[in-house]
Amino acid sequence: MPKKRFDPLEALATTPLAKAVASSSIGKSVATKLGVPPSVELRRGRNNPGGAISLAELNNSTLTRRTLQLLGLFTINPVIDTPDARTLGEAGRPVPPGYEGRLGALVLDLTELRAVTDLEYVRGVLRPAIRALERSGRIIFVARTPETFDELEPRVLAQGLDGLNRTVAKELRGGATSNLVWVDPETTPQALASTLRFLLEGRSAYVDGQSWRVGAAEVADDVATSVRPYAGTIVAVTGAARGIGAAIARTFARDGATVVGVDIPASGEALARVVNEIHGTALQLDITLPDAGERIAAHVAERYGEDARLYAIIHNAGITRDRMLANLDEKGWAAVLDVNLAAQLRMNASLLDGRAGGLADGGSIVGISSTSGIAGNKGQANYATSKAAIAGLVRAMAPRLADRRITINAVGPGFIETEMTAAIPYLQRQIFQRSNSLAQGGKPVDVAETIAYLADPASAAVTGQVVRVCGQALVGQ
Repeated sequence: MPKKRFDPLEALATTPLAKAVASSSIGKSVATKLGVPPSVELRRGRNNPGGAISLAELNNSTLTRRTLQLLGLFTINPVIDTPDARTLGEAGRPVPPGYEGRLGALVLDLTELRAVTDLEYVRGVLRPAIRALERSGRIIFVARTPETFDELEPRVLAQGLDGLNRTVAKELRGGATSNLVWVDPETTPQALASTLRFLLEGRSAYVDGQSWRVGAAEVADDVATSVRPYAGTIVAVTGAARGIGAAIARTFARDGATVVGVDIPASGEALARVVNEIHGTALQLDITLPDAGERIAAHVAERYGEDARLYAIIHNAGITRDRMLANLDEKGWAAVLDVNLAAQLRMNASLLDGRAGGLADGGSIVGISSTSGIAGNKGQANYATSKAAIAGLVRAMAPRLADRRITINAVGPGFIETEMTAAIPYLQRQIFQRSNSLAQGGKPVDVAETIAYLADPASAAVTGQVVRVCGQALVGQ
């Protein structure tokens, strides 16, 4: 075994003294002066904010109010910063109004945003709310999809909210996040409910500064409000033996699914531990085999009956073979493209052809893109190409699957803390962890929760979307 190269910076940074300084008041003070916010423990799981949820409605819009009512969430009126509402402080200067207690979330329904002058209402609502947000609080913008406007001014303004959302996300502290949801005129409270619930709950802990679209779909009230949406369904997860894949398998099992865990034979022991824990089944399989999709379907039909169908396939398996392009040979180039992209194309074709054990109508496909695919990354030409192609795949296939009511989406993880990233030198790892608005790396469960949201039957109106799970990483922003 080759001897590991000695890295003096890593050796210095990983000493007990260096770690103590980094976590000390002095170290935190230095980080603050350098513009690096301290990391905080994020609220995770199926739990809502601890503080009140405030709802701001512009120009008599009601979609968000009706959605919150469907979810059984109580809201309070927002505090608005206006000259008339300000009081004089001890120094005789105007003091803007603020909430009495900590605010859990501010949800802004801006679906009726029509004029530039309307933006003053948005500023007036945001200012006191940002000051009052609790740790892991939420700012959520709900606006109409720009392309659905015929008039120029509201169309331009709807797009402008994307810049506002990203900026607010960068200004928030204490693990609070901001996200933007664009909706169609036909979007119903039932179709919006899963997205609004995901963003309010701790499941969206590492999704920050992002925007995506919710269209129109028929969703029943009981589906929209279910907390075990996968009860009675079968979900296949590739690369399920460890890391993000294992977290995905556990999350779907928690929410009621029977999970088929798929991984290479060399990971068979680890795979068995995961599926035994969640009472699923294991399939040892190299997904680059030409008949991998057929083998997954055959496993489902054999284990669960000829009439059984997959509800969802989660394409998590992936590899890297990092080299500068000048040093990247044919083998390293082809291996990454085959595992990360071509295998998915082949499996999808097989699972969508109507065979026993294949993907059911009304089901879901979720792939894994990456911030590297969105922004590019030095030394990852092959990987970035494959991950950008996954984003293109979901956008291209979404309209083709619409007649079968099958959704297809992807997540774009940033720096997620796994066994693989733990091997990165300490100082370099610290830079990666803190190069985002939340000043920390994500957890495998953060990716898993976002995938589970996208595949949820209640998210039938969300398709062709790529949601980044990156804490609003600087890469690509």
